[in-house]
Amino acid sequence: MNRLFALAPLTLALAGASLAASPPSPADQEHGNRRILSFHTMYGVDGPFVGDANPVRDVIGDELPWTVEGFVIGDFDSRGHLTVLVRGLVFADDPSVPPELVGTNDEAEFRALVSCLTETDAGVETQNVITDGFHADVHGNSFIHTTIELPNPCVAPIVMILAGSEDKWFAMTGFESEGDDEGGDETPLNN
Repeated sequence: MNRLFALAPLTLALAGASLAASPPSPADQEHGNRRILSFHTMYGVDGPFVGDANPVRDVIGDELPWTVEGFVIGDFDSRGHLTVLVRGLVFADDPSVPPELVGTNDEAEFRALVSCLTETDAGVETQNVITDGFHADVHGNSFIHTTIELPNPCVAPIVMILAGSEDKWFAMTGFESEGDDEGGDETPLNN
């Protein structure tokens, strides 16, 4: 009997994980609500993305490099429900960053941008939807939870974290790996 009680928490945890990973219910699908994108990593603006030389979907990178020292997770669905939890989005330890800014965030708010390719009479265009600002602390922590109006269709979506004060991106969905040149193990980074 003790074994049964010992296995109960593990069974409940596995059932919860199974439910979390399951596809949308038929009721959600019937009402047109489907998860479009779920992500567990973001790439901090760095290298050739810094500044205005290489904009992504018409959005330029911040003038200084940023890194994700913690994590960024989020998702959005076909009804436009967007949730992004940001932990540790801060200025990178880079020679171009003033020493007093390294490891900090100087913005009072972060905003999210969802970028989609969509159909028009003339062909295909980029359409960017930006949220209102959400409080961000000096440690680069923020919680963005809102509903946006997505273009229809929304193809090849990208989610970016923007400054609260200007349309420059600090991080976007993606990742960077570091590994040896011999094809060894790669370790994903959240930056």
